[in-house]
Amino acid sequence: MIRPALLCVAILASLSLTSLEAAQKPNVVMLLADDLGYQDIGCYDGPVKTPAIDALAAGGVRFQAFYSGCAVCSPSRATLLTGRHHIRAGVYSWIHDASQRSHLLLRENTLAEVLKQEGYATAHIGKWHLGLPTEKYDKPTPDQHGFDYWFATWNNAEPSHKNPHNFIRNGKPVGKLEGYSCQLVVDEAIDWLDHHRDAKKPFFLNVWFHEPHAPIAAPEDIVVKYGKKNDSAAVYSGTIDNTNLAIERLVAKLHEIDKPENTLIIYASDNGSYRDDRTGGLRGKKGVNWEGGIRVPGIFYWPGTIEAGQVIAHETPAGIVDIFPTVCGLLGIDPPEGRHLDGSNLTPLLAPGATKFVRHQPLFWHLQKSRPIVAIRDGRYSLVAQPDYEMSTSNMFQEKWIPTIKSGTYTNYQLFDLVDDPQQKHDLAKEKPEVVAKLKGKLLEINSSIMADGADWHLSEEGE
Repeated sequence: MIRPALLCVAILASLSLTSLEAAQKPNVVMLLADDLGYQDIGCYDGPVKTPAIDALAAGGVRFQAFYSGCAVCSPSRATLLTGRHHIRAGVYSWIHDASQRSHLLLRENTLAEVLKQEGYATAHIGKWHLGLPTEKYDKPTPDQHGFDYWFATWNNAEPSHKNPHNFIRNGKPVGKLEGYSCQLVVDEAIDWLDHHRDAKKPFFLNVWFHEPHAPIAAPEDIVVKYGKKNDSAAVYSGTIDNTNLAIERLVAKLHEIDKPENTLIIYASDNGSYRDDRTGGLRGKKGVNWEGGIRVPGIFYWPGTIEAGQVIAHETPAGIVDIFPTVCGLLGIDPPEGRHLDGSNLTPLLAPGATKFVRHQPLFWHLQKSRPIVAIRDGRYSLVAQPDYEMSTSNMFQEKWIPTIKSGTYTNYQLFDLVDDPQQKHDLAKEKPEVVAKLKGKLLEINSSIMADGADWHLSEEGE
């Protein structure tokens, strides 16, 4: 017979073990900017004052060569949530819900789904742009992709960042809100943390800001720090400064509800800037597969696990495609079985140990409207190519093009050494034919795999 006192001790021990196991699972917070350039924020030598973001970089790891999942919005977000190239996930370009069947496929395993299975509370707050239902097309909502709670917009904040009227909360339109989008998004995130999550669970908070995507707006007292109140560059900078202030509030709340050592924070941008003066002198800008369109800030912050003050050099590129496998690696979670991940686990770089980091395949980009239409990055080298077929460069994607894209080949390969020539001024293809041949083989192999998996919305609503 077990005495009551011993039973009490056993129960308390069991409860303590449960609490300990919960505490050992860190919270995960993803902060994603929209159209933020490689050289916008302070810690990347940009002109905007961003002390809160800079503090995350100083307290963790900052990558000198970090990349978006695509040169435009929706595909990059699909890549972030899945760790897979966006074409595998059903997204070829930015999604126009009214005219396209495209959306993030339900067959994909998202980071939210994986963490939810591990006992996490999950929330998506901010821009979505991975498909929402219309009168014509029935598409999944964020809750069908693993998020317990969601507060989102289809695409951009409308009519601008100021007083947006197009947010949807858990399927219900919210109506006009007063304030600026980045601050409203953080208000909602803090409210979820305080009132809507299960406080006994670790959480995954996915915060996707609208700034500095156009149409832009920011408080006048912030804008005038960077120029005249109607100057587009000053307003652009003001939106980033305002977002930094919102992030400062959110980080303070995160540290209030749990010690910093229990929260992993990741910061990045979905693609490069649409402003030529914010790409750090890199070639191209948003919408193209030159460096200016795809290179973005990349910061990982987790005190006690990720050593502060690390800068990963240009020779070791990483990107949004690595976030899914890296979160799994840092948390000791097995990624989904039987599902090819295009990204690699960055844990050996972030928390160095006995294991050496090895990228299992080069970073790869494809975008119908871009010229070059494809690009890869393998170590210090970049290889780009043009389509060997007729393809529109229209910004509005048409799903009837998918069969041509899936069967298309490439020509006019160009090679660049991104360590010595980050601005991609000197094509080395004729000087290094052996490197071109090697990288071309890798490019075509990755391309073949992706296109074989690629959804064909031209055939059916499920892209099968």
